[in-house]
Amino acid sequence: MTEQHHGHASPDAAGAGHAEHLAAGARAGGATWGIAASATLHCLTGCAIGEVLGLVIATILGWATAPSIALAVVLAFFFGYLLTLLPLRRAGVSWSRAVRLALAADTVSILVMEIVDNGVMLAVPGAMNAGLTSGLFWGALAFALLVAFLVTTPVNKWIIGRGRGHAVVHAYHH
Repeated sequence: MTEQHHGHASPDAAGAGHAEHLAAGARAGGATWGIAASATLHCLTGCAIGEVLGLVIATILGWATAPSIALAVVLAFFFGYLLTLLPLRRAGVSWSRAVRLALAADTVSILVMEIVDNGVMLAVPGAMNAGLTSGLFWGALAFALLVAFLVTTPVNKWIIGRGRGHAVVHAYHH
């Protein structure tokens, strides 16, 4: 049975062809820097929510660096995927398809972003041990997220240009 959304066939039914067309077009013409930056900003939002929440919780609980980073990374992936899942579900995509699309769209981007931003946080002396009221902590975190954005944007441009990453969910945002 075809899912319906506002009187039209859902992207699950009709969007698959559009997604394939978009992917073929992305491979043929490549992705623009604007599209790549937009996709990266989307991932950065989820990562930032998870990172901040994870580091705040870990700091309040007095955790050491390794478990703090682990919690922040888990939450970054959770919120990164969630920010893709919610619009897909609103567009009428089934849970199983939405999960598969979110994994395909976001995994590499979030992984690169997490490696970079946690690497920067570890490289800034004292940042991981600074308290939540410290300018060093928040400044280092903001800098780490900026560097992660700058490193991940070309990665996303390359991935989208190959018809992967956020190219696979683009059809569902219309």
